[in-house]
Amino acid sequence: MKFSIVRSKFLSALQTVQNVVTTKGTLQILQNVLLKAEDNLLSLTTTDMDISEKCNVECEIQVPGQTSLPIKRLVSVLPLLNDEKVEIEVDENDMAHLRCGSADFKLIGLSVRDFPPVPVPEGNFSYKVDQGAFREMLKKTSYATSQDETRRALTGVLLAFRDSKLTMVATDGRRLALVEKEIEFPAEAEREIILPRKTVNELVHLLQNEGDLKIYAKEGLAIFDLGNVILTSKLIDSVYPNYRQVIPTGCDERVVIDRESFLSAIRRVSAVTTDKSNSITFTFGSNQLIISTNSKDVGEGRDTLPVKYAGKEISIIFNPEYVMEPLKTIEEDEVYLELSDGHSPALLKCGIPFLYVLMPLRV
Repeated sequence: MKFSIVRSKFLSALQTVQNVVTTKGTLQILQNVLLKAEDNLLSLTTTDMDISEKCNVECEIQVPGQTSLPIKRLVSVLPLLNDEKVEIEVDENDMAHLRCGSADFKLIGLSVRDFPPVPVPEGNFSYKVDQGAFREMLKKTSYATSQDETRRALTGVLLAFRDSKLTMVATDGRRLALVEKEIEFPAEAEREIILPRKTVNELVHLLQNEGDLKIYAKEGLAIFDLGNVILTSKLIDSVYPNYRQVIPTGCDERVVIDRESFLSAIRRVSAVTTDKSNSITFTFGSNQLIISTNSKDVGEGRDTLPVKYAGKEISIIFNPEYVMEPLKTIEEDEVYLELSDGHSPALLKCGIPFLYVLMPLRV
């Protein structure tokens, strides 16, 4: 195997797929990148057995072939080289000879026979979504996933393809984030899948602002085709709870709040909260909202901002982080908070198909 490639393009492709690589496993081959040179393309593949990632980059091939090399070592060496052209030659023992300008390296590789097989995107149907829209949906929901590994289903993000819509849901039992988007697919393609947290994070990293994303769903597996990058992931094999039953069907009062002002006021007041008393009281009165906290270890904080509200006075206590997280991910100028009293779940909405259910604290 022998090929030459532009150093910056090679490095960029390696950096694209390196997040999948884990250093915790006992299999040394999982710390390597599979390199396959053919048809003037170099394909780079990494895997941790749960997630696999493949990227293609143009190169000049003198002798086609394949090998696997330690990706961390390549990513460390390439930025230090002076020339833009890199030449790599690999012998029958997977010893790679790397030359670039005056620099000369030898890297010990491993046989591709030990590299785990990676599924290819295929099937009778693929869901097609705009990359930028899909990434925004992930960002608007993924923060609400559970950290409790004993509740396996809740550690991931649910993708429900039903009724000509993609519904994305995440919940940890104390709050729930939901966003929807209309997409086209046949009725026989209706299904639900649960994406692991690591897969979600990697997709947010990979997805671009523009371009189509094709999603292939198989038994226990999802494949995301971004064009030049393909990500394959095992799915969470569990049943997602009935999230619809926790969404309030009717709230008595509705408050209209400027999103930026709301977020800023919560940030200010939460500066005097502690890990032990991480709670803030929201008191809604006639066209005003008072945000306050009282910590015996730190002191008190209070801020007042105007809102559009003409209902009864309601005081309700929330974890400030749980209120701020959705406000950081939506871009609308105004948000709407729907609530009935200080003890029932509240509902945060905005001008897009998004809702956020928030359980009050009992202090």
